[in-house]
Amino acid sequence: MQSSTKDINQPLLDSKSPSITTNRPHGSTDELENILSDITVPFSQRMWIATRIESKLLFKLAAPAVIVYMINYLMSMSTNISCGQLGNLELAASSLGNTGIQMFAYGLMLGMGSAVETLCGQAYGAQKYEMLGIYLQKSTILLTLTGILLSIIYIFSRKILIFLGESPEIASAASIFVFGLIPQIFAYAVNFPIQKFMQAQSIIAPSAYISAVTLIIHVFLSWLTVYKLGFGLLGASLVLSFSWWIVVIAQFVYIVKSEKCRYTWRGFSAQAFTGLPAFFKLSAASAVMLCLETWYLQLLVLLAGLLENPQLALDSLSICMSIVGWAFMTIVGFNAAASVRVGNELGSKHPKSAAFSVIVVNSISLIISVIVAIILLTLRDVVSYIFTEGEEVAAAVSDLCPLLAITIILNSVQPVMSGVAVGCGWQAFVTKVNVGCYYLVGIPFGVILGFYFNLGAKGIWSGMLCGTAMQTIILLWVTFRTDWNKEVEESLKRLDEWGREDKKQPLLS
Repeated sequence: MQSSTKDINQPLLDSKSPSITTNRPHGSTDELENILSDITVPFSQRMWIATRIESKLLFKLAAPAVIVYMINYLMSMSTNISCGQLGNLELAASSLGNTGIQMFAYGLMLGMGSAVETLCGQAYGAQKYEMLGIYLQKSTILLTLTGILLSIIYIFSRKILIFLGESPEIASAASIFVFGLIPQIFAYAVNFPIQKFMQAQSIIAPSAYISAVTLIIHVFLSWLTVYKLGFGLLGASLVLSFSWWIVVIAQFVYIVKSEKCRYTWRGFSAQAFTGLPAFFKLSAASAVMLCLETWYLQLLVLLAGLLENPQLALDSLSICMSIVGWAFMTIVGFNAAASVRVGNELGSKHPKSAAFSVIVVNSISLIISVIVAIILLTLRDVVSYIFTEGEEVAAAVSDLCPLLAITIILNSVQPVMSGVAVGCGWQAFVTKVNVGCYYLVGIPFGVILGFYFNLGAKGIWSGMLCGTAMQTIILLWVTFRTDWNKEVEESLKRLDEWGREDKKQPLLS
C-alpha cells in the first residue's frame, strides 16, 4: 500500500478533488462516477441516486457469493455429520482433519488466491481483459506448487498430530481422513483463482448454481460411500475431494464456453510462466494477511483449553464461534463484493465511485450485523440450547453474548475493509497491521485478563476483541483518509508492471 500510507490528507469524497472520467462500454459505473461528479445536482439527490446504483451493484455481487460460501461450509459440515454416524472416534477424526489441517490449507490457498482478486479486478476495470486469463493461469501454477508442499504435511499428518499432543488413536484415524483430502488441495489450487477471476467480472451466479447442484451430489455420494459401501473415513474424505473437483471442472467449462468470458479467457499462454517470483510475492502477502486472521481465532480456542475449567470454556466458546461463523458467511459475501467493486472502479479511473462504494458496502454490512446482534442479545438465554441442553453451558454462553454481539458488529466492518484492501492491493500493509493489533496487543491483553485477572474465557475474548477493534479503527482511518485519485494512479502503475499494454476490446454485455 504505497499511496494510502503516505497520501492520507484527502478526505473521502472530497468535493474539491478532481474527477477522472473515461468513456466505457459498460455504462453502470460511468453513470455512478458522473452522478457523483455532477455538482449542478443537489448533494442529497446525488447521494440518493448514487446509493441506489451502488446498492444494486453490490447485492448483485454479494448475494450469490454468500450462497457459494454457505454451500462450501455445508459440504464440510455434511461430511462431519456422515463421519459422526460411524462413531465418536470417527467424528473426532473428521473434525480434527477438517478444522485443523484442512482449514490451514484452505486459509493459505484462499489467501494466495486473493492476488488474482486484486489484479483481475483492476485489469477488468482498465479494460485489459486478456490479462485476466493470464493472471488466472499464473495463480493456478503457484497454488499448484504450494499444493505439492502441503501434500507433504498431509502425508505426515499422523506424526504431526501426535507431536502436537493428540492421542495416537485419534491421530491415526485423522491421518486416514486427511489422506483422502490430498486431491482437495489441488482442487483449491484451481478453484480459488477461477473464483476470483469470475468475481472480478461480476460473474458469481453460475458458481452459486454449480455449488448448489454439487451439494446435492455430495450428500448422495457421502451416503452411498459411507453407509452402503462401507468405505468409512477414507471414503468420506475422498467424496469431499471429488465434490470440490466437480465444482472446479464445471466452473472451468463455463469459462471456456461462456460468451461472457470470451475476451478474458483466450486459452493457455506461455506468458503465464513469466514474472512468477513477483507474482508469488503479492500472493504470499495476501496469504499471510488472511492466515493471521484465521490463526487469531484458533488461538482463542487454544488458550481457552488452558483455563481451570477447560471443558466449560471450550463448550461455550465453541457455540459462540459457530454463531460467529454463520454470521460471517453473510459478511464474507460483502467482502468479495467490496474487493470487486473497488478494484473495478480503480481500474476504470473512477476515484469517486471507488470511495463511495466503500461507504455504501460498510453501511449495508453494519446495518445487517446490528440487526443480528440485537436478535442475539434478545435470545441470549436460550440460543445455546440449539447446540446443547446443558444449563451451565447456557449460562456461560449468555454471559459471553454481549462480547459476541460486539464481535459480530466489528466483523461487519473488518472483513469488508479487508476486501477493500485486497481491491486496492494493500495486502502488505494490512499484514503489518494484523501482526501489531492481533499478536502484540490482542493476545497478550487477552492472556492478562483471562489468566492474571481470572476472567476466564470472557477475559481472553475481551483482550482479543481489543485487538480486532484496534485493527478495524486503523483500517477505517486509513481508508477514509485515502487520496483515491492517487490510488487510481497506483492501480494503473501496478497493471503496467504486471502485464503488457493490450489493445482494448469491446466488452460483451
